Amino acid sequence: MMVLMVLMSCHEQKVQQEKGYIVQVSLGGWHSPDYTAEQIIERIDTVSKLIPLKKVIIGWSQDKDLYRQVGQYLHERNIRMLLWLPIFAETEEVCENSPAVDLWGKVPANYDLAAGEGFRFNCPSDPQNAANLLAVYDSLFSDCGFDGVFLDRIRTQSFVSGVSGVLNCGCPLCAERYAKEGVDLQTVKAEYEAKGDAFFSVKGYSTADGFCFENPVAADFFKAKGHVVSNSVAAIADSLRSRGLEVGMDLYAPFMATFVGQDYSILTAHADFIKPMLYRQTFAPAGMGFEYDLLRRAVPKAKGYP
Repeated sequence: MMVLMVLMSCHEQKVQQEKGYIVQVSLGGWHSPDYTAEQIIERIDTVSKLIPLKKVIIGWSQDKDLYRQVGQYLHERNIRMLLWLPIFAETEEVCENSPAVDLWGKVPANYDLAAGEGFRFNCPSDPQNAANLLAVYDSLFSDCGFDGVFLDRIRTQSFVSGVSGVLNCGCPLCAERYAKEGVDLQTVKAEYEAKGDAFFSVKGYSTADGFCFENPVAADFFKAKGHVVSNSVAAIADSLRSRGLEVGMDLYAPFMATFVGQDYSILTAHADFIKPMLYRQTFAPAGMGFEYDLLRRAVPKAKGYP
């Protein structure tokens, strides 16, 4: 059974000017798509009779003919087609990557959700990772008729991998970028080893700034992490926009975004629209309850997480 996820554009003014929904079609992994172009068109046709559509996000199989057929159908109806494109994970099958490592130099454990979707994350600072990903777009998708891209996996690992998942990437390239932000990763590592779970204790939360960490080293680290990861995403987004593409972004739930390196103020400045992953009943990575429970299990003695 094909499931179409229905999204709303988050730019209120644009929504008011241009009523319509965005739907997302998952084709599975990089190889054989789970559906034919005819099946996808039939389902979109059914949905479009129920709600007005303005965009379809689809990916990330390499079947060019499928996209061309679906794109022709959509463009005849003035509906834009965006490629669902993973950035820092799920790309091992199509290009070389240097993996993200934690502050101890180890690759965090991955989460095997399904075939072709392992949530294995790569270094956000390695320029070759970004170049390889852009080359994948240029070689596999640039001639398929896409009007834009929808960027996913634009973060680091989460508490899915325990503390190792969020205290990363700690490679030399990232260490250099953190240093420019005034943060020494060796100091961060030492502070965590000395404080344990208390390193993550918080004294409050605000919608503007997220969690307020008690430990100033932790506060500085996560602020810098947001800059390091999000500026890398912004550079990729800008490069894709220079190709004439609209850019959407799949963002972590705001209250957990700090831990995975997503700074909304940076990312939204480089996106035409975003989709915050406010998944109430998704018991898998990015589900709000799922991720929050993992945080509490990973650092059970940390204070401030009711």
